[in-house]
Amino acid sequence: MKKTLGIVTGLLFFTLVQVSAQTKSKSLDKVAAVVGSSIILQSEIEMQYSQYLAQGNPADPSIRCNILQSQLSQKILGQQAIIDSVTVTDDQVDSEIERRLRAMTGRAGGQDRLETFLGRSLIQYKDEIRPDIKEMLVAQKMQAKITENIAVTPLEIKRYFEAIPKDSLPFFNTEVEIAEIIAYPKLNKEEKETFHDKAEVLRLRIKGGEDFATLASLYSQDQGSAREGGDLGFMDRSSLVKEFAATAFKLKQGELSSVIETEFGFHVLQVIERRGEQVNVRHILIKTEPTPASLDRAKAHIDSIHTVLADKKMDFGAAASLYSDNNETKYNGGMMLNAENVQSRTTFIPTDKLDPQIFLTVDTMKVGSISKPSLFTAADGKKGYRILSLKSKTGPHQASLAQDFPKIKEVAFEDKNNRTISEWFEKRRKITYIKIDAEFQTCPELAGWTTAKN
Repeated sequence: MKKTLGIVTGLLFFTLVQVSAQTKSKSLDKVAAVVGSSIILQSEIEMQYSQYLAQGNPADPSIRCNILQSQLSQKILGQQAIIDSVTVTDDQVDSEIERRLRAMTGRAGGQDRLETFLGRSLIQYKDEIRPDIKEMLVAQKMQAKITENIAVTPLEIKRYFEAIPKDSLPFFNTEVEIAEIIAYPKLNKEEKETFHDKAEVLRLRIKGGEDFATLASLYSQDQGSAREGGDLGFMDRSSLVKEFAATAFKLKQGELSSVIETEFGFHVLQVIERRGEQVNVRHILIKTEPTPASLDRAKAHIDSIHTVLADKKMDFGAAASLYSDNNETKYNGGMMLNAENVQSRTTFIPTDKLDPQIFLTVDTMKVGSISKPSLFTAADGKKGYRILSLKSKTGPHQASLAQDFPKIKEVAFEDKNNRTISEWFEKRRKITYIKIDAEFQTCPELAGWTTAKN
């Protein structure tokens, strides 16, 4: 059953990539399984398998067993969701559809190419995948409800760790905890005018009759949306930065905005369509770039912070919360999170996973020391200055409860979560009418699933 959990929200994605008319031929349209009041068609399984191959995976007929298992699990979750009144809103469905279509459009190289690949318009495709998207979201929400009250106690964590054979304990490489304070250059009014004026010129050209989409594709510095003529697709307020959202939801359909400023730069907006609490907007972005003078000001600012820290007039965490320009770390005492394990919010980062610039700095530092301010370039291309503090350093070692409690807690929680889901599925499966076609009776993953008498 553990394998089921990933498949429910994993392999199902293939359903949402392409609906092939050829796949749904009559020769394939037989019932592969019956789950309660629902049926699963052979054509659905074959369509998902064709998408598995389209992703560049090697041919493996056994994958069809995994696909059917995921469908069975989803149907059971969906039927329980009806009983428990678990639902999703139309806006949530629309948002998920738009999110997936944006990703697909990007991979395909544009809307026209995607529609050619799909063999239909995006409007048709949205209608076709909508029931599948809704079913998937309901299943995810139902699964989350089953585990919403799961927690692990220190005693459970200890018992879980002690049950692991000593020769199976994982080995951890050197890990560090690092805090940071970042100062990004800030442009003054005169420095901003150059970038504002570029956006204003484009706004006036649009107002004068030139095509918004064409200008966006030529001049917008938001590379993701520029390929789509600036179209961002349907978004809700929470998906947009505050200033952008305030303007987007105030404009009427087709109305052109004035130039607005956000943390990303200067924008010109136009609303394509409004649908409830979602808006389909396109924009042109002109990014601001630091000037030599603004970099000098940022350097002077962070030098003054470094002096305060070196003189021990302020704690590093307090200084980060007051002065750092990185909103992702400043409210956490400046502590950096392991980017490969963000969900657990662990601050322990293996040194082989560190940004090379950071590794070179902290490799020679002592625990408790701070680095001199240094110029760096962030992942999004922004330049700034940074001070680092090495909070802790743990050498290579075999897992122990004392040193690795947070990591062991995470694994113990995941184990309890999976066992809870597995036990739930086992109970529901036994009281649900399930009939599986003979073609899939030999699938190891589906052993014991059938409850219908032949």
